[in-house]
Amino acid sequence: MFLWGSDLIGLFLPRRCAGCDTALMRFEQCLCSICFDDLPKTRFHEDPENSVEQLFKGKVQLQAASAFLHFSPTGKVQRMLHLLKYKNERQVGIYLGRLMAEDLMVTERFSTVDCFLPVPLHPRKEFMRGYNQSQVLVQGMQQKWALPSVGKGLVRVVRTPSQTRRSRLDRWLNVKEAFQLPDPEKLRGKHVLIIDDVVTTGATLEGCVLALAAVPEIRISVYTVAYA
Repeated sequence: MFLWGSDLIGLFLPRRCAGCDTALMRFEQCLCSICFDDLPKTRFHEDPENSVEQLFKGKVQLQAASAFLHFSPTGKVQRMLHLLKYKNERQVGIYLGRLMAEDLMVTERFSTVDCFLPVPLHPRKEFMRGYNQSQVLVQGMQQKWALPSVGKGLVRVVRTPSQTRRSRLDRWLNVKEAFQLPDPEKLRGKHVLIIDDVVTTGATLEGCVLALAAVPEIRISVYTVAYA
């Protein structure tokens, strides 16, 4: 009865692919088979000279950094992230998080990660949106990779303007003092994996790393959905 009812609903309100907006088949989850097979994976994870790591070289100390997908302004990755951030499509973030975990957890360079830390939003911005998209990604990752989330390990104390169309210097000045640690001792000696949606110049993540660097014996890595 339940399956019949869901089929009837799907006849009039079909589930749509988050990548191309075509109707999904019953066996497809979030992405159609064509979009899933065509995901622009970076294959960065085991390369210490990858493009994401180069963004932070000489600026902050990281164990490793990577991104799951390449970003283009008009591609399927952009569409998925837009649905997650601005259309309340949290199931897209859960799905992406699962894929991110499956792709990263088998790699040697990230094998010692102890916990996830989603990049925080300012409380007012999170209240207005209703959720933190980075935390949603972590929730998806935890379904495949059973590590704790230290979501309150870092807080955003400055509500920074949008980073869009800012220069790298402006972006860095925009976030350099935006983050604080409520209890540094909770992260002592941990290998923390910071999770975010997109890395462009790396300024926001750099601000997070600078705040976390005050923790004794901490090791920090970075992982995002996409590299732009």
